[in-house]
Amino acid sequence: MASKSAAAVVDFSRIYSSLGLGKETISSLQAFRKRHSEAQRLSASYASLPSTVNFEHYRSILKNQAVIDEAEKAFKAFTPVTYDVNAHIKAIETFEATAIEKAKETEAKIDIELKQLNETLANIEQARPFDQLTNDDVGKAHPRIVEAVETMLKKGKWTVPGYKEKFGDLNLM
Repeated sequence: MASKSAAAVVDFSRIYSSLGLGKETISSLQAFRKRHSEAQRLSASYASLPSTVNFEHYRSILKNQAVIDEAEKAFKAFTPVTYDVNAHIKAIETFEATAIEKAKETEAKIDIELKQLNETLANIEQARPFDQLTNDDVGKAHPRIVEAVETMLKKGKWTVPGYKEKFGDLNLM
């Protein structure tokens, strides 16, 4: 009973999106959930059916007692077929091992991403404010900018290409 309530509480769509699971893992998990719900539905429908046959009731209703005797004999001789479920158990264990492996890979990816985010946060916290930056600081961080400016100065270009189109002409005259 506790498994039913726990399964109802789990938000699988959130798990699929937030854990960054692979398509293969998500499809396997959805297929397993579908088989599980189908098995639960069948189990509930079979549990509601009566499990015994009242042959005396049929003897009192029907005239042909031989048919009832034959049915009762067949019913008593019936033995359910036993199935070897080891193959299914092995498949479940393989699925479980694959799921655990994928979960560990996902955990490793999340740990790496978390480490990178913490490093980025530390860089942001330690960075100087924008208004305290100088041209030399920007040039050290991105030498391409210095090269581009020097090239433009050598060619006598004093405007940045595309600036007027993007921001408009701010000249008042």
